[in-house]
Amino acid sequence: MQGHDDGEPTVRIREVKKDRVNFVLGNVDLAFANSLRRVMMADIPTVAIDMVEIETNTSVLPDEFIAHRLGMVPLVSANCDEAIRYTRDCVCLAGCSFCSMILELKVSCHDDNTMDVTSDHLEVVPFPPDEESADPGEELSKRGEWFGHPVGKHDRNVPPVLITKIRKGQELKIRCIAKKGIAKEHAKFSPCSAVSFEYDPHNKLRHTTYWYETDIKGEWPLSENAKEEEAPRDDEPFNFNAKPNKFYFEVETDGSLGPQEVVMKGLAELQTKLANLILGLKIGGADQIDIMPDDVPVPHVPPPDNAWSGGDPNTWGMHAGSASGGSSSGWSQTSPTRGGAGSQWSNDASWGGATGTAGWASASSPQTNGWKQ
Repeated sequence: MQGHDDGEPTVRIREVKKDRVNFVLGNVDLAFANSLRRVMMADIPTVAIDMVEIETNTSVLPDEFIAHRLGMVPLVSANCDEAIRYTRDCVCLAGCSFCSMILELKVSCHDDNTMDVTSDHLEVVPFPPDEESADPGEELSKRGEWFGHPVGKHDRNVPPVLITKIRKGQELKIRCIAKKGIAKEHAKFSPCSAVSFEYDPHNKLRHTTYWYETDIKGEWPLSENAKEEEAPRDDEPFNFNAKPNKFYFEVETDGSLGPQEVVMKGLAELQTKLANLILGLKIGGADQIDIMPDDVPVPHVPPPDNAWSGGDPNTWGMHAGSASGGSSSGWSQTSPTRGGAGSQWSNDASWGGATGTAGWASASSPQTNGWKQ
């Protein structure tokens, strides 16, 4: 059951709903399954509110609290790859209709009842003509009817997202700018609310250690996925070479993208990443990487014969100085690889203020280079 098959990867869909999908991925290894999970969560672009301009806020919540809640409201992002640009790829200076969307929130309470301010109060408004980009594009024609609108605004079966509550006399007047991004930049851009997978429900591989008091089977009941696999026998020997190759996925979205679009875009993004990796390895091979040009000469300094010879004047400082045709101190000559001015370390005076043969020599010591016998 846990051994790898030579067949192609398989996908069997067990259940599909409007905001979730349950499927079984087979004939792949654990690394691929986990990579797919991470890509679906963090590398699929969506649209979310990124900037909030608050004109009036007389509610009990501070501006930062409301701005954070607005940023986490999911927006319809179907066909986001082609329907909107990244702001870093647009030629505009401060946002345009090709890379941004404007949403406004204008509500006020005039009766004695508490009013719920929800995502249904957000309205998408067009960009002003003076802020339009001069670069024509096809992004606007590829947007759906409700692209950029809050999820569930036009569906009575989907409850709206509560932003705050206001009482009589309180008001909110807010202008929001929505942009395109991925969850690696901020979690608000993630199209998924949860992505999980399970493998080896009977724990044949012993990747999980269960803590129990008396009965492990009674205290740790099996999941529904255990029905998909054969239960192990009590006398079955442990296979050290077995690897998981069957994974039970559960993908739940926040409504900005459908579950089918999330899985398909996740597979496409993973394929693109692997293709770029292979291309980079081919272009940047070891035989084509030059750390240093061949026409730059590298000077050679011979190593000293007795670098730690105490008071012997033929020490490493002498050899370094003779290699450059300079003085007898290793700290006073010009570096052979730089060709500039002389070093700041002088061989005419020591740190103690007396005359010596090296900057580290003592005024009363007859030895040179500061190394005493």
